[in-house]
Amino acid sequence: MLRMTIKGYDLVFKTDPKLFSPLDLDAGTAAMLSLVKFTKGQRVLDLGCGYGVVGIVAAKIVGEQNVVMIDQDPLAVHFARENASLNLVPRVRVYESDGFTSVDDTDFELILSNPPYHTDFAVPKTFIEKGFNRLVMGGRMYMVTKRHKWYKNKFVAIFGGVQTREIDGYHVFMAEKRSTQYANRRERV
Repeated sequence: MLRMTIKGYDLVFKTDPKLFSPLDLDAGTAAMLSLVKFTKGQRVLDLGCGYGVVGIVAAKIVGEQNVVMIDQDPLAVHFARENASLNLVPRVRVYESDGFTSVDDTDFELILSNPPYHTDFAVPKTFIEKGFNRLVMGGRMYMVTKRHKWYKNKFVAIFGGVQTREIDGYHVFMAEKRSTQYANRRERV
C-alpha cells in the first residue's frame, strides 16, 4: 500500500507491479500536479489515469462527481476504482477506454495527462487533438513528458499556443482553448 500526501491530502493507493510507477508517485506526475490549480466544481478528466492518483487528488478538491478517469488498461481501471473508494471519493467515474472512445463528455475545464511517450507519437497526438474538442472554451489541458519539441509544436498547431515549464527534467505543457477550431486549419477537427 502506497501512502502519499499531495496538495495537503493524505492518500493511500493499492497498485500492481504491472502498472506505471507502482512503487511511488512518478516525478513527472508530481511536476504536473505542482502546477495545476484546481477549483471546487471544475469538471476534470484524468486521461490515462493509471491507478488513479491525479483523478483522486482532483476529486478531493473539485468534488468527486466532477471527475472522470479513463485508461485503456483494465488492470489500471480496476485499481483506480478501488483507490477511489479507499480515498473516500467513490463517485468519480472510471472507464476503460482507448483514448476517448468510451467517453461522451465534452465539457471539461481541465484535462490532465501523463501519456506514454516512449513509443511513437500516436497516443499523445490523439490525446491533444481529441482533448481540444472535449474542453469548454477557456478550458486547459496539462500534459507532462520527457520530450519537448514535438509536443510544443503539436500544442501550438492545435491550441495556437502553449506554456511550458521544465521541472526536474520533465516538461509540463499547459494549453488553453481559445477557439472552437484548431489553430492550424490544416489539422483535422
